[in-house]
Amino acid sequence: MRIVETTANGSSSSGSSGHTSQPDARGQRRKGFDYLIVGAGFAGSVMAERLASEYGQRVLLIDRRPHIAGNAYDEYNADGILIHRYGPHIFHTNARRVLDYLSRFTAWRPYRHRVLASVDGMLVPVPINLTTLNRLYSLDLSPQEAEAFLAARCEPLADIRTSEDVVVSKIGRELYEKFFRGYTRKQWGMDPSELDRSVTSRVPVRTTADDGYFNDEYQCMPLEGYTRMFQKMLAHPNIKVMLNTDYREVCEEVTYRKLVYTGPIDEYFHHCLGKLPYRSLAFRHETLDQEHFQSLAVVNYPAEKVPFTRITEYKYLTGQQHAKTSITYEYPSDEGDPYYPIPRPANAELFARYEALAEAHPEVMFAGRLGSYRYYNMDQVVAQALSLVGRIAAAEGFGVRAEVAII
Repeated sequence: MRIVETTANGSSSSGSSGHTSQPDARGQRRKGFDYLIVGAGFAGSVMAERLASEYGQRVLLIDRRPHIAGNAYDEYNADGILIHRYGPHIFHTNARRVLDYLSRFTAWRPYRHRVLASVDGMLVPVPINLTTLNRLYSLDLSPQEAEAFLAARCEPLADIRTSEDVVVSKIGRELYEKFFRGYTRKQWGMDPSELDRSVTSRVPVRTTADDGYFNDEYQCMPLEGYTRMFQKMLAHPNIKVMLNTDYREVCEEVTYRKLVYTGPIDEYFHHCLGKLPYRSLAFRHETLDQEHFQSLAVVNYPAEKVPFTRITEYKYLTGQQHAKTSITYEYPSDEGDPYYPIPRPANAELFARYEALAEAHPEVMFAGRLGSYRYYNMDQVVAQALSLVGRIAAAEGFGVRAEVAII
């Protein structure tokens, strides 16, 4: 990997000298790149690595930010504590293929994520479980009694369309108001009754004392952090990385055969059909002169009167030992970088129109959360990227590994 950081005046600096042309598998000189990949997050980086190392393709990977790893980027702050600049990223998956692939670039720290919510002046587990119900209502229910407790309060609906419908039909209106409505209104900027059912359909409700946030078979954290994992992933001589680089600034200057675009699909088409709505986040990072701030990594604050949605303390995620601790307050917003596609029927219809437009441009492949206008977990993005490279290899007839062409 050769990283070139583009400066404001258009000049660039590089860690090593490059070539204007590269040898192909026959020893001939080739100019430019095989693939220009826009976005150095999971989608772009995985595709770059596979195309370069498995098929000998020359890849230029660009990102408008000053770093690789996308929203998973982590860094040591001024006090030497490893933090996630864009909020907590916890790796979990049921896909052994994805875990095995990423394990080429990192060892793992076992980590089972647990979350508390501040409700009615106490901290209780979420997702809602047996312990939540017993603490909240000063009860001593058994799992069977907890099931009957929820059954007596739920409001069954014949036609479940919205996020509110999903939750109220499972646990009733009171618990919905305590745990979901305020949090969702803050997170998405609209009421759950206005959001597609997919937003809350993945949230489990348990009548046992299981307090794990995820149900996935594999739950762990990169031992040296996400950024280090990405650095190893991109450490291939056929990959050149340009940071602080916008696609529009270089697309006419760079020679390449194919384009992979992992940015917002509507932005690629200059918002010609209108803007796709996204929800963004703002973060307030603090370092405290104490060993710990809270009892686990994440505490949610569902009440609407509290302006932030959650507080994260990173040492629980990373396992780092330090006399101080770093925390992050998370504030959802309409302004800022696009994080979450907003799942509403009108937005899905607009995306479908952009998708049809994309089909008329076979020279471009769209990938990732923003390119697909869909909320994906990290493992889902990796799986999509691996599948897309497989499709590329089949279409291009790559077959066996090509001879590496050094940039």
